[in-house]
Amino acid sequence: MASPFVKYLLDMLSDLGDVRSRAMFGGYGIYHEGVMIGLIASGVFYLKVDDENRAAFEAEGSKPFTYRRKGKTKAVAMSYWEVPVDVLENREDLYQWARDAHAAAVRSKSKNRKRK
Repeated sequence: MASPFVKYLLDMLSDLGDVRSRAMFGGYGIYHEGVMIGLIASGVFYLKVDDENRAAFEAEGSKPFTYRRKGKTKAVAMSYWEVPVDVLENREDLYQWARDAHAAAVRSKSKNRKRK
């Protein structure tokens, strides 16, 4: 069963249309139209970032999601960045940031296909 925070985010993002959550690695993945646009880890919401939307996150002082691989000391940064609280609390802002994250995820998926 999804946490209250996940339910809140799904409600806030409902204007996007097909938005779903999936439990993963002790957190949740957030998907829009079948593409992972965000993740929730330790109660923090992160959205997909690339070169085209990173500046908005940096301007807000956001940081990327990081984790440590088992047996390693150096943290690995992912391309998901923390969503600022003021964005989380504003449906229109969150909608736009999520749309930008979806576009970043689609671009990333396209780049990965080209590499193969």
